Amino acid sequence: MSDVKVHPTAIVDLSAKLGAGTEVGPYCIVGANISLGENCWLQHHVTLQGPMKAGARNKFYAYCSIGQQTQDLKYKGEPTYLEIGDENTFREFVTVNRSTTAEGKTRIGHRGNFLAYSHIGHDCVVGDEVVFSNNGTLAGHVTVGDNAVMGGLTAVHQFCRLGRFAITGGCSKIVQDVPPFMIADGNPAEVRGINVVGLERKNFSAEKIKLIKEAFRLIYRSKLNTRQAIEAVRKDLPAAEEITQIIEFIEQSERGIIR
Repeated sequence: MSDVKVHPTAIVDLSAKLGAGTEVGPYCIVGANISLGENCWLQHHVTLQGPMKAGARNKFYAYCSIGQQTQDLKYKGEPTYLEIGDENTFREFVTVNRSTTAEGKTRIGHRGNFLAYSHIGHDCVVGDEVVFSNNGTLAGHVTVGDNAVMGGLTAVHQFCRLGRFAITGGCSKIVQDVPPFMIADGNPAEVRGINVVGLERKNFSAEKIKLIKEAFRLIYRSKLNTRQAIEAVRKDLPAAEEITQIIEFIEQSERGIIR
């Protein structure tokens, strides 16, 4: 643990592996079977519980609790797992739970920004470069695609999916899947439009954004049901990558999509 700084008041289990340059602040607790990559930073009063593996340059702010056991009542007490990528930020009081069974794993990608009091439940899979605003909450087995944004106080039902570049408005209730590139808002949520600003910021071309708008129109503004709308999208629009992603996401949906 060369170049690791541990405050005298912190408690670090002897089995924990801390990467070079990692700093553990006052009153932190780093439990057994923890592995942190290089240059991680724990502010103060941070709790990490394992088995858990996190990559490099993750930041854990005061009072966040990462890797606690699942809250699922079916949990039998066996070792379960959490895996975190690189360069994530977990702000104050964020909670992330491990999987419910040893066969599963809660996974978080790279460069996520998880704001105060947000929660990631057991067995969730969260992609890269996501933003969870304050009190954004995932139940168990939720999947969140890359670059998705959750508005403050959003609650997502178990087994739902948020697609790539999807956005939820503040205080939204998500009980079905939100397709890629769409904006869902309300209680219960409805799809209101597409994430134009987010796509422009990631340098999507005007042509691609126009295609996504056309897919939105066919799915959400025509009088077609979901199956008919997908057939129309496949027939009327070119097989661009983004259109294929929307079609495949909807066809793979088990809970159905928000309409």
